[in-house]
Amino acid sequence: MSYPEYILTLSCIDQRGIVHRVSGFLAEYGCNIIDSAQFGDAQSNLFFMRVHFSSENPTLADEVLRVAFAALATSMQMTWQLNDAAKKPRMLLMVSKIGHCLNDLLFRYKSGLLEVEIPAIVSNHTDFYQLAASYNIPFHHLPLANGASSEAKLSQEKRILELVETNNVDLVVLARYMQILSPALCIALKGRAINIHHSFLPSFKGARPYYQAHDRGVKLIGATAHFVTGDLDEGPIIEQDVARVDHAMAPDTLTAIGRDVESVVLARAVKWFVEHRILLNGNKTVVFR
Repeated sequence: MSYPEYILTLSCIDQRGIVHRVSGFLAEYGCNIIDSAQFGDAQSNLFFMRVHFSSENPTLADEVLRVAFAALATSMQMTWQLNDAAKKPRMLLMVSKIGHCLNDLLFRYKSGLLEVEIPAIVSNHTDFYQLAASYNIPFHHLPLANGASSEAKLSQEKRILELVETNNVDLVVLARYMQILSPALCIALKGRAINIHHSFLPSFKGARPYYQAHDRGVKLIGATAHFVTGDLDEGPIIEQDVARVDHAMAPDTLTAIGRDVESVVLARAVKWFVEHRILLNGNKTVVFR
């Protein structure tokens, strides 16, 4: 017999008895813990916990469980979420003219490696409308001309936010979307928008960063996935990785290696998000892998 499964994530001031009270609550309500992870941050004095459990009481309604846990959470001043493990998060993808991250995420989605629903792909260019059609995903071309006025940018971002809201989007992924989001949109998407960039920032800004890196003789290239904030490319880091390169590699080789790293790093960050493994800890994250 299969039972409904949930994923509980929480954070609160570190104090004695948190694990005992959470596990005791779940036992009292006929729930069985499948796996659990916790972390106490001595610097922030915060405690973080992720619990994957099944509800084995056939008479326990979902709303009753949530209301009951809310009382416990309030008594311990917890920030918490209780997610249905069977529900696939809804992810909106944004891209410009470079498609390696988009291609990778779509492949993982189609092959079942990424348990999500993708209701829309948004781009300020038309390069990938046929790719979107091949996956039967609606493609929304929202152009933004070079040097567009702030009014035009806000109008375009309003349409993006409308798509997020009408499609009940849980996560927005900037899969090499080469536009800076306004502070207002960053606030609206706080904690549910992920970006990817090469890890040379701020050393190699602007166009063709891997060519700039080649000119400087770098020995490591890498990528960073992070939450989007109003501080460009400085949001809480979720995942990073590097690849070693050497003097014999041409700029095009560095670019290809770098794009592979970007794709893998972004995919990991997205997977951890949809599995509810990422908790914000101020300007940092706690990731229960």
